[in-house]
Amino acid sequence: MKFSRRHFLKFTAAGVAASVVGPIGLDLTPEQAASLAARRQSGTLRIAWNPTFTLDPLSASADSEISFLNAVYDYLIDTDAQSALVPRLASEWAISDDGLAYTLKIREGVKFHDGSDLTVDDVIWTFNRLKTPETPTGNLYANIESIEAGENNSVVFKLTNTNPDFLYDLSDNHAVILKAEAPDIGVEFNGTGPFKLAEFLAADRAVFSANTDYWGGAPGVETLEFIYFDDNQAAVDALRGGIVDVAVRMDNATFLALADETGLSSVSLPTNGHDLVRLRSDREPGNNEKVRQAFKLATDRDEIFNRVQLGLGAVGRDSPIGPLFGDYYSEDTPLPARDPEAAKALLAEAGYPDGLDMTLYIPNTGDRPTLGEVLQAQWEEAGIRIQIELQDEATYYGENGWLEVDLGITPWGSRPRPQFYLETSLKTGAVWNESHFSDDELDALIATAGTTLDEQERIDTYKEIQRILIERGPIIVPYFFASLGISAESVQSFNMHPFPGRTNFNTVTIG
Repeated sequence: MKFSRRHFLKFTAAGVAASVVGPIGLDLTPEQAASLAARRQSGTLRIAWNPTFTLDPLSASADSEISFLNAVYDYLIDTDAQSALVPRLASEWAISDDGLAYTLKIREGVKFHDGSDLTVDDVIWTFNRLKTPETPTGNLYANIESIEAGENNSVVFKLTNTNPDFLYDLSDNHAVILKAEAPDIGVEFNGTGPFKLAEFLAADRAVFSANTDYWGGAPGVETLEFIYFDDNQAAVDALRGGIVDVAVRMDNATFLALADETGLSSVSLPTNGHDLVRLRSDREPGNNEKVRQAFKLATDRDEIFNRVQLGLGAVGRDSPIGPLFGDYYSEDTPLPARDPEAAKALLAEAGYPDGLDMTLYIPNTGDRPTLGEVLQAQWEEAGIRIQIELQDEATYYGENGWLEVDLGITPWGSRPRPQFYLETSLKTGAVWNESHFSDDELDALIATAGTTLDEQERIDTYKEIQRILIERGPIIVPYFFASLGISAESVQSFNMHPFPGRTNFNTVTIG
């Protein structure tokens, strides 16, 4: 049996009706808001997710965790599928001429689930928490010099240095607004979002009821359920069996098969998300540039894209800056053609005439096991012999996991701007620098890209960053994946976000 007996008995006995998934964002005109508020609520929407590990916004990262937070909380600013900024709790904003002060007007009349009013103090408290040093978000918000209350229910962020992406930073996955001095964060959930938590069984499900007083209009479904499955195939089988209405975690072959099945609808959205193949570079063998170059020469990215992605998404160029970033993306620096013999020669020059024996650690999700198998075959021809160790996500991201091993594959979700990837994963000492890469020239370029207000200078800087990563970086980005979703035909207006956990499930219709 593909899905558990527990899930089958519990949710078929309930006889829950299929419902709908809504579009992302809430950039509504007054007329749209009025229509939304007047819409009749109906039914229960059931989403298949993987279990959550943490629900503290400081550390939540998985789609299921972000989706949970997105249901009960709100952001100051959201982003849509095209990476455009969308007002949420901040209704408007202004930037000072010197680019060092951002004033955001906070919506009035917004209430937390306990009935208390949202205030500027709540926003200030939230971001002071987020910018605390030694937290996962401390580096992202380290540039904030002060946060103060402004005039007319506004909050003023003053920066130490200019940051052309600051409004995007305010929309980061972790930046949901909490009530000041909120107790038991990650256990109690008093938000301003469209749904209120009604029941939570960590290994089983989360049940939310509609917040009929939501500032953006009452959700179109009375109940939202996240049903947790330990593996993606169980979620797919539950979708086929009518146990859930929506599934968004599956491999590419399964998605293409489901897209052709009657009674189901599919959506595929290009993203900036990617699987990062990385070699630890602060110790042998990855601290040798020739070894890093050998891995690149041993890799055929086009074959990987065709065999793993099956045409979904885009081919990568060993940098997190992909085609959807427009002018920031560059093909000026050529990728070396695959040459296993040249890779062997480089390994010999680096002191490994007999090649390398290593373990490749992979989270057992999506198409990553297939990616590992393709890499294993390609690299073996270059004298790089690997053993594959598949791990569940809790193990992979746990202590002595992804940040410690010498060779791994880590999925990075889609972000609207490339600076996030550079600041958090490639800058010296960055919180998630899993390759432990340190390069003075790269660090200087990352700093320039993160502060310059000259757009052409920023474009040129990103091109140089891509050159360095292609020529001597410790990473291989073989592809950018698509955001995939399958829903029951009764689910209409299912508009996924490039980061699936940021898909909003509140503005829905029922067919």
